[in-house]
Amino acid sequence: MPRARISSRLLATTLAVAAASVATSVSAAPATPAAPDLKRQQPQINKILADISPKRMEAYVAKLVSFGTRHTMSETESETRGIGAARRWIKAELERCGAGTPLQVSFDSHIAPVSARISRPTEIVNVVATLPGTQEASKDRIYVVSGHYDSRVSDVMDYTSDAPGANDDASGTAATMELACVMAKHKFDATLVFMAVAAEEQGLLGARHWATQARQKNLNIAGMYTNDIIGSSRADNGKVDNKQVRLFSQSIPATKEMSETVRQLVATGGESDSLSRQLARHTKEQGERYVKGFKVTVIHRADRYLRGGDHMPFLEQGYAALRFTEPNEDFAHQHQDLRTENGKVYGDLIEFNDYDYIAKVTKVNAAALASLALAPAAPQNVKLRTDKLTNDSTLVWQANAEPDLAGYRIVWRETTAANWQGSKWVGNVTEATVDLSKDNVFFGVQAVDKDGNVSVATYPLPQR
Repeated sequence: MPRARISSRLLATTLAVAAASVATSVSAAPATPAAPDLKRQQPQINKILADISPKRMEAYVAKLVSFGTRHTMSETESETRGIGAARRWIKAELERCGAGTPLQVSFDSHIAPVSARISRPTEIVNVVATLPGTQEASKDRIYVVSGHYDSRVSDVMDYTSDAPGANDDASGTAATMELACVMAKHKFDATLVFMAVAAEEQGLLGARHWATQARQKNLNIAGMYTNDIIGSSRADNGKVDNKQVRLFSQSIPATKEMSETVRQLVATGGESDSLSRQLARHTKEQGERYVKGFKVTVIHRADRYLRGGDHMPFLEQGYAALRFTEPNEDFAHQHQDLRTENGKVYGDLIEFNDYDYIAKVTKVNAAALASLALAPAAPQNVKLRTDKLTNDSTLVWQANAEPDLAGYRIVWRETTAANWQGSKWVGNVTEATVDLSKDNVFFGVQAVDKDGNVSVATYPLPQR
């Protein structure tokens, strides 16, 4: 009996030790680190938005209008009239407000030959302000924002008549200048480029020159915004809508032949997961997050119906590019000779702008640009494994290089949904499985830094 009791005690002790050992091994297994707080607003971004001034932008617009006309072929020698005076003032103002900061301001020029909208060889000059990134792993990643400072009246070849262009596009130029001046006071991981471009009205000539040069230099343009006609909240029928802005976003490019990447998008149903659509989702999310009560309405078109803007040359070069435009254009105040007919005033005059509205659109730009330039790059070489038939989905990707990377998040949405609906934090790994069928949802992978800044999502291509 005593010997039996001792055996029972030994058995109980052995089982307890074994259980403790199992418990220890389980608790010691590596767990996925907690995700950074992705809902927390970044103090730096809030500070930028608080500094954006409607009154300052109204002064910018007034100064641009004071040059009489900013037609591409207008006067260049005068200090008070024409496009030459306008571009010199823009450059001087950016240099003034950027003094003591790393902001680098320069002219970017080329000679445009005679063409359908250029009657003589003409120098086309962009004003470019660059804020270099401060993180070694990110400084070559570039985000561009622009407005065009040229203007026109009814006849696109008329370069002598007054063409105030208060809305089209002094509003976008003022927004771009304000962004440069405010954001130059802050540091970002990636590089920001602020451009006042010329000759939009003559065929997107200034933007096309810069975008073409960027591609030839193999610049990493990770996203581009143009702000064109963001000045008025009042439609031609008098209705005021100051609570939204349109954001135009291209799907797959309309080319005669598909690239292999586009072919894979089409083959997997990812026509709405182009680089520009992913940028648009990010812009809407961040814009509405920081500018409360204001809606970013994503339009699934490259631009307004059969029309274009300065983002188009970037799209042509394969970059993600979007256009901001007010919700309802008033065509009596756009591309019009100055006149009054039957009591109705025609012309793009300063009094038709809404500067509080312009400020809201500028803040959306700022929130999106800052969040992009603070966040890691979008993950590269993202693949969806298809080597086995399963009802879950395994994604793999290449590791990011940023030193402040915290990990990755997988996002998804139903195939009929425009925006991401679900997400899963997976930690600092390069492969993860989600209990969702690839048949039923679209996936994306985002990189997240330790402060909770989130990259644009990358759509996975199939890995066989």
